[in-house]
Amino acid sequence: MSKASNVDITRYTYRVTWSAEDEEYVATCLELPSLSWLADTQEDALRGLRELLADVVQDMLSNHEPVPEPLSSRAYSGKFNLRIGEQLHRRLAMEAAQEHLSLNQYVVRRLTNAS
Repeated sequence: MSKASNVDITRYTYRVTWSAEDEEYVATCLELPSLSWLADTQEDALRGLRELLADVVQDMLSNHEPVPEPLSSRAYSGKFNLRIGEQLHRRLAMEAAQEHLSLNQYVVRRLTNAS
């Protein structure tokens, strides 16, 4: 398990995709989007990124910089504020009323069905 002082980098959110431009696989990390690693195989790209990430996190800790918490371990309240225009607010409220739902229930349903 790769750890840099009490930060478990195996808990970060990784993605490995093919880069047609580079003709290699590129590994990225959502929590530290400025980092990436290119390699001939998916496995090597992920391995390289994890090694780089361990070094970067160690440097951040050494310099007393904040280290991002993995998305998987963050607490979410289930609430967020969203500003929308008056026209869209009116339209959504009307659609919710037509379905006999609160605006909140209607928007949650729409978001759930969109993903």
